[in-house]
Amino acid sequence: MFEVLTGTGLAASAGLNAYIPLLILGLLSRYSDLIDLPSGWTWLGNGWVIAIMAALLAVEMVADKVPVVDHINDVVQTVVRPTAGGLAFGAGSSSETVTVSDPGSFFSSHQWVPVVAGVLLALGMHLLKSAARPVINATTAGFGAPVASTAEDATSVVVSLAAILLPVLVLVFLVGLVVFTFWFVRRRSERRRERAAARAAGFRV
Repeated sequence: MFEVLTGTGLAASAGLNAYIPLLILGLLSRYSDLIDLPSGWTWLGNGWVIAIMAALLAVEMVADKVPVVDHINDVVQTVVRPTAGGLAFGAGSSSETVTVSDPGSFFSSHQWVPVVAGVLLALGMHLLKSAARPVINATTAGFGAPVASTAEDATSVVVSLAAILLPVLVLVFLVGLVVFTFWFVRRRSERRRERAAARAAGFRV
């Protein structure tokens, strides 16, 4: 159960920022005893991999805080974040992977299940983030982009650490996510109705 919560938290974090959960996994695996990655995922702790992820994270953090550029970045990240989510869920839930050495075993033993679960979780979080960002940019004339991005990065860090150190807290995050999603969808529906009513009033005039 805790392994599933860990994988879920890491995958959700990847939906906000692809590189934070993977970088945290790599750093903690390399420099601490807090996590012991399964054999198929030890490459995350490689020094070169950590350096590359740190560089990509720096680019992502800058691009995501600039209006318009953040939208382009979200389009690019539509592939990257779900992929990172699959990797994070697989590593965090201690699933082994033999996709290179024995692809047949990977699929026949259902080792692909946590990876696909992570992809779907990260994709869902990414789509929610991508839908919310244009609304934030429009209502704040772009000034909300860096604030929202910083909040997303901080959330990704906190949830990633919680998923590893205290997985039960992931449940709190999931409940909050459901509440936010419900509010956001309802708010968008209300705004559409308001715009439609305004247009109808304009036509009547």
